[in-house]
Amino acid sequence: MHHLLQDFRYALRTLARQRFSAIMLGAFAVFALILAAVGVYGVMSYLVTQGTHDIGVRVALGAQRSSIVRLVVRQGMELAGAGIALGLIGAAALTRVMASLLFGVSAIDLVTFSAVPPILAAVALVSTYVPARRATEVDP
Repeated sequence: MHHLLQDFRYALRTLARQRFSAIMLGAFAVFALILAAVGVYGVMSYLVTQGTHDIGVRVALGAQRSSIVRLVVRQGMELAGAGIALGLIGAAALTRVMASLLFGVSAIDLVTFSAVPPILAAVALVSTYVPARRATEVDP
C-alpha cells in the first residue's frame, strides 16, 4: 500500500511538471500572437506613412476608398503570407524538439499545422485593416 501511495505521488508530480510546461507554452504562444499582431500593425502603419504621397496621388486621380483599402490590405497580407510560410517551415524543422517536451504530441501535429495559419492570417488581416482605413483619410 505504501508503494502504491509513493507511485501515485510520483505520477502527480510528473503530471504537474508536464501540465505546468503546457500552460507556460500556451501563455508564450498567446504572447507571441499578440507580438505578431503588434508587429504587423507597426509595419503596416510604417508602410502607410511612407506611401502617403502615393496614396494621396491615387485619391486625387479618383481612386475609390475601397480600392485603397484593398491595396494596403493586399500588401499586408502578402507580407503576412510570407511570414506564415517561413514560420511553417521553421516549425516543421523544430517539431522534433516539441515532441520530446510534450506528452502525446506527435512530431508533425496536423491539427496545429492546419489551425494556426488561419488564426495568424486573421490576426494579420485585422492588424492590416486599421492602417488601411487610415490610409483612406489621406488628403490629396
